[in-house]
Amino acid sequence: MDIKPRKVVVVGAGAVGCSYVYALMQKGLADEIVLIDTNQDRLEGEVMDLSHGLPFTPPVLIKAGDYDDCRDANLVVITAGAAQQSGQSRLDLVQRNADIVFSICDPIASRTQETVIVIVTNPVDILTYLANRRLQWPRGRIIGSGTVLDTARFRTMLSRHCRVDARNVHAYILGEHGDSEIAAWSMAHIAGINISDYCPQCRRCDYEAAHDRIVEAVRDSAYHIIDYKGATYYGIGLSLVRITEAILRDENSVLTVSAMLEGEYGLTDICLSVPCVIGRNGIAAIIESDLPEKEKRGLYASAVVLREILDQIKT
Repeated sequence: MDIKPRKVVVVGAGAVGCSYVYALMQKGLADEIVLIDTNQDRLEGEVMDLSHGLPFTPPVLIKAGDYDDCRDANLVVITAGAAQQSGQSRLDLVQRNADIVFSICDPIASRTQETVIVIVTNPVDILTYLANRRLQWPRGRIIGSGTVLDTARFRTMLSRHCRVDARNVHAYILGEHGDSEIAAWSMAHIAGINISDYCPQCRRCDYEAAHDRIVEAVRDSAYHIIDYKGATYYGIGLSLVRITEAILRDENSVLTVSAMLEGEYGLTDICLSVPCVIGRNGIAAIIESDLPEKEKRGLYASAVVLREILDQIKT
């Protein structure tokens, strides 16, 4: 039986793109990984360096390529863009990276209409929206990495605080991947017990005050990492592997990717992160939760922040 290889194309051979490829090659998910970058010397060097580790990983072809490689790709992941600098918000990057993403999306679309595109470049919600409007593909085929990493940070910090394995903590960060994101406490639970009921049982802390500290730490994590070491890439690389796994294995996993909303949560014509069912063709379904009023207001406020930025962009 002729089995089609699972092929992933990564546009951008910087720290994020290569951290993603490094993590992906160790998982055995893809049969072929293609890196594309405008800096040919950097591209060739990264591919050589990654390839030298192949004796220690599951079999996979890693190569430097171009946009023609998108023709038969299952997934195209866009990480290329200007880097966020210390003291700079993700939204400060918007116009420069919008132009970069447009220059990437157009050659992809001229070669295939069948792949799934994952936008990683920041500000990811803005760029995911612009890519959707630019290409006009079916909804769900162009998604953003969204708050998958923020959600992982949230779960990690909750697990440390509550002294429970992170794999047994279920919680979500919704909205913008940035300063206006919200923690959906109403959806957080441990062992099936809502966090608002679990914390009083634990009795180790002033849980309401702890909630505020955790949310602040999650929201400011990227800024602290950038101040310390200049950039974030390991966490987002692993988050992208999780998204890739859900797509290539058609898992129907629930992940908080950035999605184009068309009435869900009372929002229309905006991209932000909500729980989505992710499978072979991208977003298979958007899960709507009956959020309490405070969280609804936070989600709407996040949408307003993004809409104000979109209204200023030259397209």
